[in-house]
Parts: sequence; C-alpha cells; structure tokens
Amino acid sequence: MNYLRAISLSLSFFLVGMVGPIQAQLQMNFYANSCPNAEKIVQDFVSNHISNAPSLAAALIRMHFHDCFVRGCDGSVLINSTSGNAERDATPNLTVRGFGFIDAIKAVLEAQCPGIVSCADIIALASRDAVVFTGGPNWSVPTGRRDGRISNASEALANIPPPTSNITNLQTLFANQGLDLKDLVLLSGAHTIGVSHCSSFTNRLYNFSGRGDQDPALDSAYAANLKSRKCPSLNDNKTIVEMDPGSRKTFDLSYYQLVLKRRGLFQSDSALTTNPTTLSNINRILTGSVESFFSEFAKSMEKMGRINVKTGSAGVVRRQCSVANS
Repeated sequence: MNYLRAISLSLSFFLVGMVGPIQAQLQMNFYANSCPNAEKIVQDFVSNHISNAPSLAAALIRMHFHDCFVRGCDGSVLINSTSGNAERDATPNLTVRGFGFIDAIKAVLEAQCPGIVSCADIIALASRDAVVFTGGPNWSVPTGRRDGRISNASEALANIPPPTSNITNLQTLFANQGLDLKDLVLLSGAHTIGVSHCSSFTNRLYNFSGRGDQDPALDSAYAANLKSRKCPSLNDNKTIVEMDPGSRKTFDLSYYQLVLKRRGLFQSDSALTTNPTTLSNINRILTGSVESFFSEFAKSMEKMGRINVKTGSAGVVRRQCSVANS
C-alpha cells in the first residue's frame, strides 16, 4: 500500500521500460507564494486526526504507492467513476482506505486557497505526515504535482504488484516505474505497519497450486495459526490480519526478521528471499540500525514520489479529488 533527498530539483530521467519520463520539476515549498500555509494545513489535519485512527498511516502510504504506480503520482486513484471503471474499482484498490480523509483535507485547502493545491500533492504530504506522527521515518516531499483526469481500472490491475507476485513479476513492475531491487526491499518495509484482508493470502493456506495445498515457503506453524485463529476458510474476505504481528503500530525492522523466518504474510514478501540481491539487502538492513533503515526508506519514498509526475500544463488541479473534471 515507497524519494531522493539529494536529488537536484532540475534533474529529469527516463523510466525503465516506460514511454513517459519522470518529470522532476517539483520543488520544496512549491506553494510558498500561492498558498503559504498549505503544508501546515495538511500537517495539522493529520496531527489532529491520526491519534483517533493510527491505522491511517499504513492506509495512506498504500494509497500513495497505488497512485504512483498507475500513470504516475497524479491523484488518479481518487477518481470516482459512475461506470465502475476507475482505478479505485480495480481489485488491488478495493481495500484501499483513506479516500474520505483526503477529501476532507482538500475541502480545508479549497476554503483557504481555491484551485491551488493538487490532490496528488495532498496524498504525498498526508502519507508522509501520517507515518511521521506514528513514529516512523520522515522524508522530503517536494511539491508541484498536477492532477490527472484519466483513471482506468485495467491500468491499475496491470501495474500494481499483487500480493501473489513472484520476484520476476515484482522486479518487472518496479522497473517499469524506474525503481530497482533495493527500492523493492525498502518499500516493502512499509509492511511493518498495517493490516491485510485474508483474501490477499488465503491461497497460500488452502489452495496454493490449485490442489488444496499450502505454500511450502510459508512457515507451517505460522500457517496453522493463521488457519485456526484468523482465516478459517479460503473464502474469508472480511477478516483482517496484522502484516507484522505484535508490531503493526511500530515502524521498525521486525517485518524483515519475519520474512527471513518464512513468516511474511504475502507471496510477495516471501519472494524477497528468492533473489540474491533482495536477500542480501534484507540481511544488510537487519545488521544496521533502525535509523539507517529510516534514512534509506526515505530515499526510496522520495524516489517513488517523483514517478512520472505531471507539472505545469501537463495536468490540472482538481477542485474535488473524486471528480475527474472538477
């Protein structure tokens, strides 16, 4: 459901495997003149509400991830469709939360600075602020993103890595966005907070290869516990499970420890141990400090936040985040 702290603001480079470039004409404090309090408004709103809904940190960072992986970080994940064909209607986004939260922030900003702050920037800022307020890493969020007006469910399905991904699929989908295997490992670290629905991994418990079997890569004791206490059937699509049991509210290294113990919840978590580069990155992170992980995670989040951004005349500022032509 994670970016380059030292990157030059004028740098632009091409995504691997994509037609469109990463446009890096973002800047710190982009709204300094047009809406001076924009970032503080977002920060204050998050601060005032996150204590009542700490799980929003994981929800918002997932939303940011899902937004950036489809047409770049342009807020298109927020668009509603009367025909049910928008990104948020696609399977990967059916469990995404936080739409109302972003809409509420947008309403406050529109009252202060009508038509100035993009929905895409609100997602980027709010996800960072929510993670920080729950004790997680901080990262720079240059602003100036413009919103897109196109949102297709099929593109979300094609570009967002599913939890059933193997390492080849993960590497391809991340490379399509200009992200490498190190970014894959670091951004997967966001699974240290938040929860998942059983439907995202019950195939590992009950029907891994289509023969009613269990994923051999999943620790058998952990699988037995999930079956008996969390997800009693293959068809359970309501129960939620901690992605980092016992530590889901703390942004730490325990997710990586669980992955090495074969207790990562998703196939995509387990996949990180099947490639020498991703596995060595996990081991390197675990031999370092939490502070070092925070620093590296921040760089990958900053990098992700620049994916194929629209700036200037390339996009618009939607007055209502859920409405394409607003």
